[in-house]
Amino acid sequence: MNSKIEFVLKAMGGGNFRALCAEYGIAPKTGYKWKERFIESGLEGMEEKSRRPRGSPEALSEEEICEMIRLKQRHPRWGPRKIQELYRREHQKVPSESSFKRVLERAGMVEKRRVRKAVEGGRIWSGRSGQAVNEVWTVDFKGWWYDAHGKRCEPLTVRDEHSRYVLASERLSNARTETVWRSMEKLFEKHGLPEAIRSDNGAPFASQRSVLGLSRLSSRWVALGIDLERGRPACPQDNGGHERMHRDLSDELERCPKDCTQGELDVWREEFNWVRPHEALGMKCPGGLYSASPRRYEGLPAALHYAGMESRRIMAPGSLMWQGVKIFVSSALAGWDVGLKPCAPGRWEVYFGNLRLGELEPSSASFIGTPWRANEAPANPTNLLP
Repeated sequence: MNSKIEFVLKAMGGGNFRALCAEYGIAPKTGYKWKERFIESGLEGMEEKSRRPRGSPEALSEEEICEMIRLKQRHPRWGPRKIQELYRREHQKVPSESSFKRVLERAGMVEKRRVRKAVEGGRIWSGRSGQAVNEVWTVDFKGWWYDAHGKRCEPLTVRDEHSRYVLASERLSNARTETVWRSMEKLFEKHGLPEAIRSDNGAPFASQRSVLGLSRLSSRWVALGIDLERGRPACPQDNGGHERMHRDLSDELERCPKDCTQGELDVWREEFNWVRPHEALGMKCPGGLYSASPRRYEGLPAALHYAGMESRRIMAPGSLMWQGVKIFVSSALAGWDVGLKPCAPGRWEVYFGNLRLGELEPSSASFIGTPWRANEAPANPTNLLP
């Protein structure tokens, strides 16, 4: 800035203008521009001016912006792409999709989606899929709706992944642990035990605050020797087949103006399993492929035994005593035994069933949970007795 002022003051005094420009290392065109600005505006003319164009031939007119907003007000739940299509049907010249997004966002008429971040640690996910009958069962609650009598309906659904056989579609009074357990126990008694159960990360199947997402319900599954599979947060495709079955249930019952009784759910399940042909099964019915599991259910074990390990009972509300120190592990495991195996000086590995929960450090009275990442296989002890 000082050089500019010095240049224009010397230029106003006369002399060889081109030589002066060469002295300051600028082109004569630039020198004349600085001189003219100084004559017109004085020292303020020496400030750098924005090169942003004052106008654009592609700028939207006021009429176009008003039309965009009018269409959006008519269809508030539609996105910019659909609004652009409506605009195209009524007008020949159509602004770009990005223009619609920009205008509607500035008008505060676009609700941005909340992106859920997938949790890399603390949840069990291996990508396992059912390659045989009873290898993987999938379980979930169908999103609730009100039936014709105004009663809330939110059935629990259980499905064999390989055969697509729906084992249960039961209308429960609530989604509490004991209620769901009684329903699952009836299935175990009738069909036997699966090798694994896949669920989402919500209650009562999982607990966001517990190690490995264990809940009081899923801890019972582990005690029975059932592996846990959990869909990754924000990834409904991990349980896509179950979600597709829910859509069929919705089409048949949720959208029909009638009372959704347990009898109606039983009729739908019977038709789904034995009447409805499935393209993925070569137009066969799931009932023709499904058979009970050879792993019979004999009730929950009174205790879990760990070969070559120390065993400790988890007390309420979730702690164990080790070397005279009380250490909290998980309230979901209260009443169950865990196995302890030395792994380093002053540290012990903690196992529950076939799951490695983490490590104990009695010197600091702390429990360090096992971090889990997507597609990692579970850490199973080789000397664990069922």
